[in-house]
Amino acid sequence: MENFENQNQENTNTEFHSRLDMTELQQSLELVKAEIGKVIIGQESMIEHLLVALLSNGHVLIEGVPGVAKTITAKLLAKTIDVGFSRIQFTPDLMPSDILGTSIFNVKNSEFEFKKGPIFSSFILIDEINRSPAKTQAALFEVMEERQITIDGKQYEMQEPFLVVATQNPIEHEGTYRLPEAQLDRFLFKINVGYPNLSQEVQIIKNQHENRLEDKTDAVQKVISGAQLKMYQNLVKDVVVETHLLEYIAKIIVNTRENQFLYLGASPRASLALLTASKSFAAVRGRDFVTPEDIKEASYAVLRHRVMVSPEHEMEGLTADEIIRQILEAIEIPR
Repeated sequence: MENFENQNQENTNTEFHSRLDMTELQQSLELVKAEIGKVIIGQESMIEHLLVALLSNGHVLIEGVPGVAKTITAKLLAKTIDVGFSRIQFTPDLMPSDILGTSIFNVKNSEFEFKKGPIFSSFILIDEINRSPAKTQAALFEVMEERQITIDGKQYEMQEPFLVVATQNPIEHEGTYRLPEAQLDRFLFKINVGYPNLSQEVQIIKNQHENRLEDKTDAVQKVISGAQLKMYQNLVKDVVVETHLLEYIAKIIVNTRENQFLYLGASPRASLALLTASKSFAAVRGRDFVTPEDIKEASYAVLRHRVMVSPEHEMEGLTADEIIRQILEAIEIPR
């Protein structure tokens, strides 16, 4: 009996022993949250999803009405990381060369020289991404997927880490262009940002009133280096995912393709995105293994922009998030 109890104790200790040390990663992310919290009130979900995307080395599309801190949150996140930063304001007259760069004739040596555009940085903020036409949108396809661009037959590699955070306004349609499905599929996450609650709204107003002349964004400090971020991204790759959870991910994705309410289901790229995001959610919570809850939490941001609701059901008010919720409830959770 005593041996049996000792064995149980050993099994318990082994079960909760973490293979990977997530302490430094968690401490660094808390520092990032603290810096952003100097300015942003609330929006914890958006900030957490941005951090998960950072660890996953994936691009993010943030959608919300004007004034809910989409752009400033992305800018503050960039300020906490010691890497290059570029902001590109998309407009209807923006050309691909304004983003990627162009070849300029050098009179001195009688040769064309490539002048790099703002995309050549590590953290790219694209504001109002849906305000540029299809030709400009297409310029992002290669760089977002392959981390390189091809100009005049020559390839230029992006420096790592490379992250695109784009914002768009869902309610304004004048002078906007719908993002192609191929480009939407290149975003790891689509984050929907809502209004703050009453207590958060009061705190926002108080902060503005009490700091009339102070710009708090200047107080945000860099707390993570590019090398640290790359190290954390590599650490997340080693997070354990059991075989039955891999099957759980596959069942979710296949269900979107067979769902009667969806006109378009998710591609295999969505499966890989869901796997990567689930690992990052586990790491953010200090675990070196994925749970079904990590997968469920990642599913909404990974899938909502990759599936299309059937027109007849969309007219009835059914949303992608509601269908994803139904899918997650219908599939048995592995234990």
